[in-house]
Amino acid sequence: MRRGDLTNEEWVRLKPHLPKSGQRGGRWESHRRVINGILFRQRTGVPWRDLPARFGKWKTVYERHRRWSADGTWDKIFAAVLADADAEGRIDWSMVSVDSTTCRAHQHAAGARTRLPRVPGKRCTPRQHRPDEGLGRSRGGLTCKIHLAGEGGRRPLALLITPGQWGDAPQLIPVMERIRVGRFGGGRPRTQPDHLGGDKAYSSRRNRRYLRRRQIKHTIPEPGNQRANRKRRGSRGGRPTGFDKTIYKRRNEVERTINALKGFRAVATRFDKRAYIFHGAVTVAGIRLWLRS
Repeated sequence: MRRGDLTNEEWVRLKPHLPKSGQRGGRWESHRRVINGILFRQRTGVPWRDLPARFGKWKTVYERHRRWSADGTWDKIFAAVLADADAEGRIDWSMVSVDSTTCRAHQHAAGARTRLPRVPGKRCTPRQHRPDEGLGRSRGGLTCKIHLAGEGGRRPLALLITPGQWGDAPQLIPVMERIRVGRFGGGRPRTQPDHLGGDKAYSSRRNRRYLRRRQIKHTIPEPGNQRANRKRRGSRGGRPTGFDKTIYKRRNEVERTINALKGFRAVATRFDKRAYIFHGAVTVAGIRLWLRS
């Protein structure tokens, strides 16, 4: 075992959730070695062709990552790891915060084919495919944005990839809808935190109505222009929004979650042309954070 590889404890947690072989040719052998190769690439950001020989053929490592990103295997593993963590009481539901971060896209991330990608061996598009490939153009060039909800233990609960110029407020509801943590022994998955935090970018009537309808307590500051507009309308502007400075201090937890994710160089800088492959890369980083004790 070398630096960055899965430890024995992490492998014991991950192994039960991996696809079983059960097919001719031993198709899914050497899971641990291949996953270590995927983690090495995510951590260092090297081109797939430059993977060290100890991980086997680079094509095998890349194809398995691409296949699992396309058919949703990484998403299923992520959900299973979350269910394990919740059963062990390792998810801090007391405060869940939402935020986003912009990732600069490398020049190699541009130029994806216009033809729809297909899941290998199936006649369907990948689950996380986006027609815009999650790329946006701004003054700094091509960028994409990662929207996420992070729990109090500084690990992600839900992820969403969009172009870099997209705003944060419209993405709060899609991110919240992706929080689904299964329960052992049956029952509905948990989708509701005890409290939600967000910066003023998420302050909108639509978001606040959504959170009130779901009975989710939230701490989101009101921007100055919205406050002035509310006061100008008088009684029709509604009541002032509640704000607790002490609770709002915990919003740094999601920012530290982003810092942990961007410790993976293949997440901090996007090298993948396809949005679903980059989504798989971010999901792998999230899985690794949850596997750590």
